Amino acid sequence: MKNERHNLLPYEVIEKAVAGEPEAVNTVLQHYAGYIKYLSCFQGRINDEIQEQLKSDLLAALFRFRFDR
Repeated sequence: MKNERHNLLPYEVIEKAVAGEPEAVNTVLQHYAGYIKYLSCFQGRINDEIQEQLKSDLLAALFRFRFDR
């Protein structure tokens, strides 16, 4: 399947996360944890403030996401 090849989250998980289901939200955060750590790396160290800000931005975007567009 295409999602498996590109390591994408299943549609159902995104749908549940947008609805606010805690387990699905946690799955989304875990899925992007490595990328968040990569982006929060500054001068060879992980900056915790940047990491928390990226998680916060991801959650905000998740709850603003609309399926009707």
